[in-house]
Amino acid sequence: MKKFWNWIHDDSGGRVLRLEGPIDSESFWGDEITPQMFRDELYAEEGDITLWVNSPGGNVFAAAEIYTMIRDYPHHVTVRIASIAASAASVVAMAGNLVQMSPTALLMVHDPSTIAMGNARDMEKAITTLNEVKESIINAYVAKTGLSRNRVSKLMSDETWLNAKKAVELGFADEILFEDKPKPEPEEEKPDEPDKEEGGDEESEGGEEKKKPFKLAEAVWQYSTRLMGETILNRLGISDQAEMPEPKADDAAPEPPQTGVSDPPVEDKPKMPVIGMDGKTKDGAMPYEILKDKLEWLK
Repeated sequence: MKKFWNWIHDDSGGRVLRLEGPIDSESFWGDEITPQMFRDELYAEEGDITLWVNSPGGNVFAAAEIYTMIRDYPHHVTVRIASIAASAASVVAMAGNLVQMSPTALLMVHDPSTIAMGNARDMEKAITTLNEVKESIINAYVAKTGLSRNRVSKLMSDETWLNAKKAVELGFADEILFEDKPKPEPEEEKPDEPDKEEGGDEESEGGEEKKKPFKLAEAVWQYSTRLMGETILNRLGISDQAEMPEPKADDAAPEPPQTGVSDPPVEDKPKMPVIGMDGKTKDGAMPYEILKDKLEWLK
């Protein structure tokens, strides 16, 4: 005796019903497996039920009775479609108070089918029966989705396969399993940022100063081109005109030195040091210190 359903309990002791495989018409309607047996097991305990569905379908009348039993059950039933709920199994899935689908699951609806033999009247009777069976299935789909009967009938006639997202959009399912499950984020160690005072210096990635108070001496040595260096030194009045290269004919005329405040008498201040374009003085002194002295002198 093989049943297509099985009762288990989860870790918390809750009732779990697993409906797996075809809803077999022969075993369900035969003497060994009956609807009464399913009903007895359904009401053997009380409490909410989680019904896992993984079935390609089967006998529509057996599915209809299971649907009715679950809808009539006085406790909350959560249906979870693990892989597939097709044909008659999709009817059973509509009985849940809450229908959830795995992101990889499929739900399929189609027109009922049968095998008939006989004369023309027998064929006509089979067609009439199939139409009525379809209407009964539409009742279950409409009650769950809220769609119009014509819309559901068209979906069935087209044999529509629905993934989890589409099933939720059309109302055949309520939620997608694991969709709201939080994903652990890798923890990244962030270096402690030094306290910064208002108006203080900011540092770049290499530990070098990104922003500093403007200093003319440092600004002079940040320029790399010869022309810019000459211009700045000329503005300071500390370049040696004798050491500067002669301008070429096609070069633009050098900017005349700006005049403003006249130099103080030589007897009041020491002689100005001379810095060549190679960054050194004639006596080999450090240009940075010489420039600092010169700046102090200009004050």
